[in-house]
Amino acid sequence: MDAMMMGMMSQDMMSMPGMDADMDMVLMQACMDACSACEQACTVCAVQLMDGCSPACMNCADMCNTMMRAMMRMQGMTPASMMAMLDACMAMCQTCMDECMEHADMSAVCKMCAQACQACMDACMAVKNSMMMAA
Repeated sequence: MDAMMMGMMSQDMMSMPGMDADMDMVLMQACMDACSACEQACTVCAVQLMDGCSPACMNCADMCNTMMRAMMRMQGMTPASMMAMLDACMAMCQTCMDECMEHADMSAVCKMCAQACQACMDACMAVKNSMMMAA
């Protein structure tokens, strides 16, 4: 299913001004998967701990969801807006990860959340790097 969806997205991207038809769709899919996993981890962390890191986790979950949905839709995206979204997602993940790392030695949930944030940042950076190389 992922391959079929990515094929359809790739076709949509060819018609958008400024978007590179050679964009790495495997990296895009990996980034969407990482955003989804991070959203879920942040939601679990926010609900289970309801203090300290909870606001950062809820904000990060929302940002990851928005990033994932924007990547699936792609209409209306330009390289500049995609880069800005990737930067915002990485910044929110960094904030959440920093908050959760303060509790990671006492909470397996916070540790899991911080790891998901790191994976999401890595995936966003991979897409961003791919876009910069294609430009």
